[in-house]
Amino acid sequence: MKTNRIWIALSILALAVLACRLPGLGPAVPTAPSLPPPTPVSKEVQAPVTVDSAGQQDALVSLYESVMPGIVAIQVVGDQGGSLGSGLVYDDQGHILTNYHVVEGAKQLEVDFTSGYKIYGTVIGTDLDSDLAIVKVNAPASELHPLPLGDSSTLQVGQTVVAIGNPFGLSGTMTTGIISALGRTLDSVRDAPSGGFFTAGDIIQTDAAINPGNSGGPLFNLNGEVIGINRAIRTTNFTSTGEPINSGIGFAVAINIVKRVTPSLISDGKYDYPYLGISALPDLSLTEIDALGLQSFTGAYVTSVAPNGPADKAGIRAGDQTASTGLNAGGDLIIAIDGQTIHNFDDLLRYLINNKVPGDTVVLTVLRGQEKVDVTLTLDKRP
Repeated sequence: MKTNRIWIALSILALAVLACRLPGLGPAVPTAPSLPPPTPVSKEVQAPVTVDSAGQQDALVSLYESVMPGIVAIQVVGDQGGSLGSGLVYDDQGHILTNYHVVEGAKQLEVDFTSGYKIYGTVIGTDLDSDLAIVKVNAPASELHPLPLGDSSTLQVGQTVVAIGNPFGLSGTMTTGIISALGRTLDSVRDAPSGGFFTAGDIIQTDAAINPGNSGGPLFNLNGEVIGINRAIRTTNFTSTGEPINSGIGFAVAINIVKRVTPSLISDGKYDYPYLGISALPDLSLTEIDALGLQSFTGAYVTSVAPNGPADKAGIRAGDQTASTGLNAGGDLIIAIDGQTIHNFDDLLRYLINNKVPGDTVVLTVLRGQEKVDVTLTLDKRP
């Protein structure tokens, strides 16, 4: 998705904007390299580093020096001109990880390493649901420094994080902040059949400064492990040329999603996400709870069910009785999946995309009026 595409956020004044592209960059001509089997780099996940204020400076300096060889700038030329994003070295086979919207529509693509080495690349896999892409380069082994990947399931709100990328073309820029929230959702880049977009889940919210050009770059913990891929910002302010300005609310794709998706992008060029076939309210206000006659303050309330989808075949019900809020009452309220309590739709989506694949069976626990019902269904892939 390009920088001129926006999401309208829940606040009428706030816009969530992709933190990626800049205009006016030079051309690049992609090559078509061979595709040897990937060799992902694994590393045992360590406990988060804890440092006092005096020691944090040394820790950050050391982190920057150790990870910079694995971070790249990506220059793209497409039908709408030039743009710039960031990326990271995924493995020693020349696979570069970035955002899909950074390389969307690319006709020419250049990958610039921090050593000064430059090479043309080819997009070999894309994931529009989580906004990820793999670029293949035939770079020498001396330029390929894969970055260690962490475990986003261990993250905690308040934990210090570091973003490094190329905001506004300023290569190798490092910013710091904290994890502001976990398990957020954003619109996917892929259109849904019923209109609108599918939902991307398990998004990390951070206040580390992320700006246009940062997209596709890594978000680190203090161990120097990548725990997310920077994707977007939410802002109400723009430069005189229309570029979004950081407002302290940035979003990154959690690395555990990346680790599930990337091997399939390398081998097959795509990844299939599990699909329930429902639409649900992201959260419930007290007014909505009262109007819908619900017996719980939490859960994912089903507003529509896709015909012939997994939920429809299993008997999940959407509301069909007009309520005072304009919503339809009488729908199922999903309160658990596979025995795990969910508080909202974000929790449901986070569980699905981190733990399930198409063809798996799940058990949804729903409140149907006064009754609690367990519904078993088989997941499909997103259409």
